[in-house]
Amino acid sequence: MKVLITGTTQGIGKAIAELFLKKKHTVIGIDRQKASIVHECYTHYTCDIRDYENLPDIRDVNILINNAGTQNEHDIDVNLKALIRVTEAYGVQSNIRSILNIGSASAHTGAEFPEYCASKGGVLAYTKNVAMRIARYGATCNSLDPGGVLTPLNEPVMNSPELWAQIMDETPLRRWATPEEIAEWAYFLTVTNTFCTGQSILVDGGESINYHFIWKD
Repeated sequence: MKVLITGTTQGIGKAIAELFLKKKHTVIGIDRQKASIVHECYTHYTCDIRDYENLPDIRDVNILINNAGTQNEHDIDVNLKALIRVTEAYGVQSNIRSILNIGSASAHTGAEFPEYCASKGGVLAYTKNVAMRIARYGATCNSLDPGGVLTPLNEPVMNSPELWAQIMDETPLRRWATPEEIAEWAYFLTVTNTFCTGQSILVDGGESINYHFIWKD
C-alpha cells in the first residue's frame, strides 16, 4: 500500500516509516528536515506542512499517518491546523483505507503546555469528524495518543535524573515507550484493524490511571 507519513526524520515518525518499509509498503515522508531514511521504497519531501500552497502533489494515498508535531512551538498551527490541511489534501478521498493521527495523552489529562494540550485536544475531535466522513469508503480514522516516549523532543527531562525520577513515580510501568513500540501500535491501527474507528487509543504506561489514595493505616 501507499503510505504517507509526516514527520519522518526522527522519533516516532521515523520508527513508523521504518516499520512500514520492513513490511514492504511504499512509504512517502514529509518533513521540514532532510531525509534520514535511505530505502528504495521510500520517497522524501522536504517541506513545512504549514506551507499549504507548496505541499507536494501526492495522489491515491492508502494510509495517512499524521505524525508531525511540535511541543511549545507554534503548536496549534502545526499540530492541529496543518494536520487538518494535510488530511483534507491527502486523506479524504476514495482510495484511502485508514488515517491515523498521532495525538497525546495530554489531550486527555491537560497536563502539559497550554497550547500543546489544546492542539492535541482538537485532534481528538477532528479524528471523529474524519472517521464519519471516510466511513463511506470503508476506511477508518483513529488517534494514537502516547504518554512519554523516548524521543529527542523529550531529552530535557530524560537527561535530568531528578525530573526523570519524578516522572517514573507517576508511571506505573516505571518506563517510557520506545518509538518502535508506538510504531507497532500505528501499524496495527492502520493495517490490521479494519473496524475500530473514531477512537482515541491511549498508550501511556498507565500514567493516566495513576492516583494517590491517602487513608489512615
